[in-house]
Amino acid sequence: MRIVLIGQAAFAERVLLGLLSAGHELAAVYAPPPSAGKADPLALAAERAVLPLRTPSSYKGPAIAAEVQALGADLGLLAYVTKIIPPSVIDAPRLGTLCFHPSLLPRYRGGSALNWQIIRGETRGGFTVFWTDPGIDTGPILLQREVAIGPDDTTGSLYFNKIFEPGVAGMLESVELVAGGRAPRIPQDESLASYDPLCSDAHALVDWSRSAAEVYNLIRGCDPQPGAFTTWRGEKLRLYEARREDRPGAAPGTVLAVDEKGLAVAAGTGAAAGAIRIGRARGAGAKLNAGELAASLGLESGARLGG
Repeated sequence: MRIVLIGQAAFAERVLLGLLSAGHELAAVYAPPPSAGKADPLALAAERAVLPLRTPSSYKGPAIAAEVQALGADLGLLAYVTKIIPPSVIDAPRLGTLCFHPSLLPRYRGGSALNWQIIRGETRGGFTVFWTDPGIDTGPILLQREVAIGPDDTTGSLYFNKIFEPGVAGMLESVELVAGGRAPRIPQDESLASYDPLCSDAHALVDWSRSAAEVYNLIRGCDPQPGAFTTWRGEKLRLYEARREDRPGAAPGTVLAVDEKGLAVAAGTGAAAGAIRIGRARGAGAKLNAGELAASLGLESGARLGG
């Protein structure tokens, strides 16, 4: 088929290489413009393959829609897209446009689906390839695959270790289903739908008085981005590589240990109490071993975080 691919990063690059290997024709590749002088991996792959490459800063307005329409594509693909793509663009290909989303739709619509699944302590996740429509992640489902979310998964490990490879394969399988005239369009069950905002610092502040399980899920759900944070002497400390530990109870936010393993902090009260071991942290500078950073900041056992 003749395809227009819109995407970014390594995920879209891998989808592009798979499409070429399968013998599909790329009418054009749309990638982000260079950032800090560095081209996106998708753009580099398109250049190496000598494919028509576009790098618009926005897809709004009639120009991009007219451009895509003129390409005469059979199918559009959105492979890891963070910009808003208007209906005039997604409707331009003859058969419509498919989009990849890292959740089991209709649950966890929105741009931070992976974060919120971890934050809410989900034990099963996956991805969906769906037919785009004017809504946000609301179009009919073509394909879904489920994966297990482990108790120590972070947003990063869930994506890179469990979603990335199956997701690329799922996108390529979906294209073949469309090419063979066997692609379903399964309406989403709106009674099961949920939508979450982009996960940002507005959600990433640690409240150590919450249960240890909730604190732990927040930290791993914000790892690596945006980075859950607490405060010490007015400075933000971003927290990464967390693990649960069994330790005697203490007031929430109390530092229980600072050593070569990192930083152990009390969370929760009563039956919901526990300790969180922080492996790495970031203050004003680079990400460091949490114990080393704590020592450099004068953060010792008995100190209280978040005050």
